Amino acid sequence: MHEPFGSNFHTISDSDGNDYVLEHLDTIEEDGTFYLAFLPADMNENDRDYGLIILKTVEENGEEVLATVDDENKLNDLFERFTERLSDEDND
Repeated sequence: MHEPFGSNFHTISDSDGNDYVLEHLDTIEEDGTFYLAFLPADMNENDRDYGLIILKTVEENGEEVLATVDDENKLNDLFERFTERLSDEDND
């Protein structure tokens, strides 16, 4: 993982000030941008009805922060790549 974010669990806040704890699963670096895959930390392990949360790092006011991936095609591509990588890890 990209080291500035530290451990596998991260608390993020949305624009309304709501906090969410996410578990970092994997990172893909592409063209100098880091894309990170997360799951909600409070998710039940038996719950198969969840969505992978994909965020990217951006620089904001000289600080590296997480932001949404707005390009739907890019998001779909990343979802497929993360799903394949995570599936490969589960099979190892």
